[in-house]
Amino acid sequence: MNKNLRWKALLIAAVTLVAVWSFVPPKQKIKLGLDLKGGVHLVYKVVTDAALKVETDTSSEQVVAAAKTAGISLGAVKVLNLTEFQVDGVPAGSDQQFRTVADTTVGGVFNRENGDTTGSYIFKMKPNLVVNTRAQSVAQAIQTVERRVNELGVSEPIVAPYGTAGNQIVIQLPGVSDINHAKSIIKSTAQLEIKLVEGEAPDETSLLASHGGKVPEDMQVVPGDSGREGDTSTTFYLLRKVAAITGRDLRNAKPTMDSNGLPAVSFTLNSDGAPKFSRVTGENIGRQLAIILDGRVRSAPRIDGRISTDGQITGSFTQQEAQDLSLTLTSGALPAPLELQESREVGPSLGADSVRAGIMASAVGLGLVTLFMLFYYKLAGINAFVSVTLNLIILMGFMSYLGAVMTLPGIAGFILTIGMGVDSNVLIFERIREELALKKGARQAIAAGFDRVFITIVDTHVSSLIAAAFLFQFGTGPIRGFATTLFFGLISNVFTAVFVSRTLFEFILSRRPAGATQQISV
Repeated sequence: MNKNLRWKALLIAAVTLVAVWSFVPPKQKIKLGLDLKGGVHLVYKVVTDAALKVETDTSSEQVVAAAKTAGISLGAVKVLNLTEFQVDGVPAGSDQQFRTVADTTVGGVFNRENGDTTGSYIFKMKPNLVVNTRAQSVAQAIQTVERRVNELGVSEPIVAPYGTAGNQIVIQLPGVSDINHAKSIIKSTAQLEIKLVEGEAPDETSLLASHGGKVPEDMQVVPGDSGREGDTSTTFYLLRKVAAITGRDLRNAKPTMDSNGLPAVSFTLNSDGAPKFSRVTGENIGRQLAIILDGRVRSAPRIDGRISTDGQITGSFTQQEAQDLSLTLTSGALPAPLELQESREVGPSLGADSVRAGIMASAVGLGLVTLFMLFYYKLAGINAFVSVTLNLIILMGFMSYLGAVMTLPGIAGFILTIGMGVDSNVLIFERIREELALKKGARQAIAAGFDRVFITIVDTHVSSLIAAAFLFQFGTGPIRGFATTLFFGLISNVFTAVFVSRTLFEFILSRRPAGATQQISV
């Protein structure tokens, strides 16, 4: 064996060993998708109307708060629909000041129009922002859900847009066994608000007695826990509408224990939330702050001093509830509720059957192709078999090393790779036959065959790589699985069909005695 051939053989051996090392043992190193491992397939609808309603409600409250700060007394403020709210009773003497305050507060989102009466204004959300708010709520829901399922420890989850309506997302969780728990984590809104308490009572009537039996415009009544140990009754709290801080002001949250050794959740505020919380707590020492989760007061601790960055949520939590709450708070609140549209479970046994069927199909396909190649090309068929087998081994190494997920369509990509490998060998072998028919020697025929087919193989593989890239970019789920296998299969096939196959021919010819007739069976 000459030096050049020896280096080629060592390179092939090294690539093969690295590939085998990458995926052995396959049960530990190859990641299986939902259809092969089992798990759950969920389709949710993002209720984008709720995101618009929240934006409108919040903006109306901000206008009221800004007007009050500016010393402007307003009449009724009411939300007309998802994207409009109306302000009545603006004093004539403060009209210009109110318009300036309102435009400064919500002018970037709402257009201001004159109402039916003097001192009345209607605020309408800008049409482009209606579209953007809906789209952003879906995008934020995808990001939030993805963070949550990643925290659950799910291997290679899929969270992506779904359907043509523009408001659906698909969630695939391979290997998930506790499906109900996963659903509860995904769907939990975890809307955190911390507001000043203006009063509390065991019923609404007593609570509002000092306010004429009505809820003041800038306040709201929220039910919640009493906060007293052993008391499970409901207490009603009168709270300021405008929150001191919300879940958006959190940097992180983690499960911990309160002063009584019970499960709680500690949180740290970000750079935006810390100054706001510091100001509110510093100005209201001795008063209560209500901690509200999803529309219910979980606790209402007293402010004993200024709080800058850290706080704690206490309540009747179990250890699991504290863990789940910290997870959902850290991932962020969903911008809008989710409605379950479809739920499909794939059992592990069904996934195992799919794996066995895919392996069997690949083995049978490789076997039949090998028999044909041996029949038609005789001993050169062995060359094709080795080339295709190495192609599959290198492809497995690629998939495992890069962490790509193996899916059922991915197995179809494996079978297609066998066909592509054989097709490349057929092109090479037929070209060698043509060269031999011209009475060229074996070495010349092999060299000419590989050299003249190389450009053709590169052209076909580059065009297929472009197609695979587009499938991966614009496809979802199974389509991406197929595109991934196809992409890496094409790359490994160029190496095996051209470099490995040629090296095998050269090796066979090098083993023949010098001066012997250099013939080869093709």
